[in-house]
Amino acid sequence: MENRICKLFNIKYPIISGGMVWCSGWRLASAVSRCGGLGLLGAGSMHPDNLRYHIRMCRENLGELPFGVNVPLMYPQIEQLMQILVEEQVKIVFTSAGSPKKWTPYLKEHGITVCHVVSSALFAEKCEQAGVDSIVAEGFEAGGHNGREETTTLCLIPRVRQATSLPLIAAGGIALKCQIEAVKALGAEGVQIGTRFALSQESSAHRSFKEHCINLGEGDTRLLLKKISPTRLACGSLFTETVEKMENEGATKEALQLYLGKGRAKKGIFEGEIDEGEIEIGQSASLINSIESVEQIMESLI
Repeated sequence: MENRICKLFNIKYPIISGGMVWCSGWRLASAVSRCGGLGLLGAGSMHPDNLRYHIRMCRENLGELPFGVNVPLMYPQIEQLMQILVEEQVKIVFTSAGSPKKWTPYLKEHGITVCHVVSSALFAEKCEQAGVDSIVAEGFEAGGHNGREETTTLCLIPRVRQATSLPLIAAGGIALKCQIEAVKALGAEGVQIGTRFALSQESSAHRSFKEHCINLGEGDTRLLLKKISPTRLACGSLFTETVEKMENEGATKEALQLYLGKGRAKKGIFEGEIDEGEIEIGQSASLINSIESVEQIMESLI
């Protein structure tokens, strides 16, 4: 299979693993890249030195095979992180959660291929103006932090395809081969898959997190925390239930931030504290009922 996404990233299949906090370490990224896709490290949950370690482990395990790093632009030590990406000669960077205008020129000056994640056609146009090499258009079915537009993937992809000529990657709610075929028909040239890889054997997420998520049914996620940053969470945890109750009762942004505190995502995803943690996962969790290896997942997708 060869198209613009495969050529751009020098990969066999246009399948990219999401750079997810507390899930996307070097083991997951390396496994996806070894199977012919593009594995991404999730820098959002890594201290700078830890990111450097994961980059080096990917290179040690992959040799010349490509991999990339996902960078949320709200990262508190963004200047230091960008310097590490250049020093470690990372070739592919996916940026998200912010404007691509500031950092795209810097990354491209250092020979880095840049892809930016958007949730609307308007932001896709801004990405093209900023000079990115490709775009991920992510519908609100996705897990974790979401766009405020709440546009579904099936509505978003054709709108973005009309708005830009850049190579286009679809994301949000994609876990099966038939869904890949569907978004290709709408104009996408590749897919970014988060939830299914988050629940893989190689994901660094806690076993309890994975087991909780593979037992979710249809409708067992909620888009909450809209007054702070819209986030898709799994039902069945005390934290999710409390946030939903607070929002239904009109809680202020400040009250929600106070309850949220710090380290909730780490507690839920990495440490497996289901009740007290923030269990971020996408709607496609209801399509997944076992914890498979990346190799098994890739075989089913291609």
